Amino acid sequence: MYKIVEKKELAPDIYSMDVLAPRVAESAKPGQFVIVIADESGERVPLTICDYDTEKGTVNIVIQAMGCSTKKMVSYNEGEYFKDFVGPLGKPSAYVNEDLEEVKKRKYLFVAGGVGAAPVFPQVRWFHERGIDVDVIVGAKTKELIILEDKIRDVAGNLYIATDDGSYGFNGMVTGLIEDLVVNQGKKYDYCIAIGPMIMMKFVALLTEKLGIKTIVSLNPIMVDGTGMCGACRVTVGNETKFACVDGPEFDGHLVDFDEALKRQAQYKEEEIKKLKKVEEECKLEQQGGVK
Repeated sequence: MYKIVEKKELAPDIYSMDVLAPRVAESAKPGQFVIVIADESGERVPLTICDYDTEKGTVNIVIQAMGCSTKKMVSYNEGEYFKDFVGPLGKPSAYVNEDLEEVKKRKYLFVAGGVGAAPVFPQVRWFHERGIDVDVIVGAKTKELIILEDKIRDVAGNLYIATDDGSYGFNGMVTGLIEDLVVNQGKKYDYCIAIGPMIMMKFVALLTEKLGIKTIVSLNPIMVDGTGMCGACRVTVGNETKFACVDGPEFDGHLVDFDEALKRQAQYKEEEIKKLKKVEEECKLEQQGGVK
């Protein structure tokens, strides 16, 4: 059992939780993820690690309540326990194992869409701790959905905000801001690391390919069981079949077949909607005293 020691609401339906998991905290590296199971009947939910504290033995995860499992998880409060909290899983970001002096020669741009700000934060902090300034874009539909702004600002060289509706920062999508920085402001980047919704990563990769910027994306959104056994996260990368959970979750964004990945992701949406509707109906009956 894994105790929830802190819970915060970051934005509507988006929560931050610190979970006591010393062994995971001790081994975690940027880019990796955990599998969380809420209770005996809970599903396996892969979540990218947002932060970790080796002294406290805690791991921070950010959960967006969208489906049945994530809605159940965010209903838990401080002092309660998750049944399982397994990790760290997946391969760390490539630069973690590269020669540091070579990494310092490059200019990195991180692009986070929505809750993608959570896995971006530990990566940006990794660079900051080694004296490397990186630029960061955080994008969301509206201002109220921007998360972790202060934490990222503390470790980023430059932080740029973009909102689809123009309510905060750059008026438009993250791709428009990337183009503005590179084309209009003359910024030069060697690498772009993009984490967020699949459709966002697709269009970021299409743009950076035109701009000549090497790009890494995280395919965490298509993972299901996190072990490679279910095959749900199977994806084509450079004409080779890969599994996001065991071969990634990070891949060369210019080699990923995003159209295939998006189709695979959509397979589960209809089933999830039906399941969520059933749960909501059962909850309504319980409130009316129809069932126990």
